[in-house]
Amino acid sequence: MIRYYYKNLRSPKIEKLDEYRRGAWVHVEAPTHDELQILADKFKLTLGHLEDALDEDEMPRLEKEGAQSYIFVRFAYQKRNGEVETTPLLFIFGDDFLITISLVRLPAVDAFVNGKVEFTTTQRAKLVLQILQQIVEQYDGLIAKSSKRIKAIRSRLRGHEIANQDFIDFVTIEDELNEFLSSLMPTNATLRRLLLGRYMPLFAEDQDIVEDLLLNNEQSIESCNSNLKSVANIREAYSSIGANNLNRTMKVLTAATVIIALPNLFYSMYGMNVQLPWQAQPWAYWVITGFTGLIVIVCLIVARSKRIF
Repeated sequence: MIRYYYKNLRSPKIEKLDEYRRGAWVHVEAPTHDELQILADKFKLTLGHLEDALDEDEMPRLEKEGAQSYIFVRFAYQKRNGEVETTPLLFIFGDDFLITISLVRLPAVDAFVNGKVEFTTTQRAKLVLQILQQIVEQYDGLIAKSSKRIKAIRSRLRGHEIANQDFIDFVTIEDELNEFLSSLMPTNATLRRLLLGRYMPLFAEDQDIVEDLLLNNEQSIESCNSNLKSVANIREAYSSIGANNLNRTMKVLTAATVIIALPNLFYSMYGMNVQLPWQAQPWAYWVITGFTGLIVIVCLIVARSKRIF
């Protein structure tokens, strides 16, 4: 689907156009091959780069063909089933046009179309940076949600209420954070190359925005790494707690085995159908019971002193 948006400094709100006009923003979502061919012919673009935008595994990078710059980044989005994934977004910066191509709905578009962000399509370089700002802010929001989920699981760990589902959630969180990292880290290199000004002209204000984007991006990377460490620490702590609980259970079972086994040793001997000492004496039962009880107590005291139990 190809859409044309236009807004200049005097426009009170964004306009949706039926055809392209100079200074308009061309936004393309889930394009067909025919639509890509139309764009390539109309704006004299390299079809191969346009097709790269439809590759789900395409990584952030920069390409320049003549007067046109191809800027690949990745943005995060939430699927209908709640899963979070990243997908490529292509900026095509030309002499008098700006084109964005994505496989799925770009959440940042809503902020621009609904008037939440003040912008103009005629200031193409600034518009690119504003879209990148929206993408970085979305990453920050998703990372913050992951942090809250991790803290909630950590609080349950203190009360020993952690469940198997929490570990399944950990796997999901780790996958999301690792995917964020694989997108954010190459984006840093892309932003640094943008500062050179060879791919699109930057004014002093634009350079400040790129530097802020770099700083925010690095903070997002640090947050991802911090959350991954927290997940690893919680998992390790739970493993240690589980091993410790298992050891305590084994000690209790061992103590119960000793308490049961020692009396049975003597009771089984005097239960045999053979001649035994004092078997005819009335006090034999109490002596045997007291002796076995004494042995059990001595064993428990020795085990306690050596911290076996």
